Amino acid sequence: MSELTYADALREALREEMLRDPRVVLMGEEIGVFEGVYKVTRGLLKEFGPERVRDTPISEAAIAGAAVGAALGGMRPVAEIMYMDFVTICLDQIATNAAKMHFMSGGKLKVPFVLRTQYSLGRVHGAQHSQFFPAIFFQVPGLKVVLPSTPYDAKGLLKSAIREDNPVVFIESGVLYRTKGPVPEGEYTIPLGQCDVKKKGNDITIVAVSRVVNEALAAAAKLEEEGITADVIDPRTIQPLDLVPILESVKKTGRLIIASDDVKSGGIGSEIAARVVEEAFDTLDAPILRVASPDMPIPFSPTLEQAYMPNAQKITEAAKKLIGS
Repeated sequence: MSELTYADALREALREEMLRDPRVVLMGEEIGVFEGVYKVTRGLLKEFGPERVRDTPISEAAIAGAAVGAALGGMRPVAEIMYMDFVTICLDQIATNAAKMHFMSGGKLKVPFVLRTQYSLGRVHGAQHSQFFPAIFFQVPGLKVVLPSTPYDAKGLLKSAIREDNPVVFIESGVLYRTKGPVPEGEYTIPLGQCDVKKKGNDITIVAVSRVVNEALAAAAKLEEEGITADVIDPRTIQPLDLVPILESVKKTGRLIIASDDVKSGGIGSEIAARVVEEAFDTLDAPILRVASPDMPIPFSPTLEQAYMPNAQKITEAAKKLIGS
């Protein structure tokens, strides 16, 4: 095992896949000469050259469109959209084109395209550079959606995403880029659509996504001091969603919290809660609770932004409420 940052784990995944497969190309704003705003592509232009590491104009629609065309032409592009907020500008290329082509061609066309992006909630970037809205992709059949929370998951999932024959939206958290964790030195991948139980317990199930996984683990540690043990489950991918381990945990604990950075209305928590109610309603001993961001734009003030965000304290309070019920 090596101790790597989340950003370096992503970089290793990109480099290894570029060495393994000459069809893998990178494109995005400032990913070449500047080596990426978050230094995920550090050194790759020098190693692989401008044909495979392409700086693009500031046009998200052009980046996504070029990537979809390259994928249809036999390449395996990884396109970077610097902020998730601006994925909306290229949604037509992703949702209307890339996600539909395999189906509409009767399986003859493949679109092996990864769109990497990150959300900057927690980095004081304001309402237009901090948004997190992964649940929008629940409404786009044909896409796969990945949300790694650790360096280990980031590397293994990105390698699998690049090898996937369908379009993948790969969402990173800007807050996590400098966090460190163990990463195997040898070759490994993590299958898409396979969640991970980060911690085991018996009293409550906490499903947490992306940045909030660490907050859920901190909450679980605090609860354990008070004699309450929790399963902490990280879906890792929400499309496809690995529901079976979540259902098994809920049947064991009878209580469920879903914690995520997106706004509460129509978010990840809404979808997971609905599926649990459909499949395991009779096993619930208390209402499902969602710990999410409020339905409002993200404040720029650091103090207000911290109050806006889900955290370990909010998850702990929700768990105590459920245990008390």
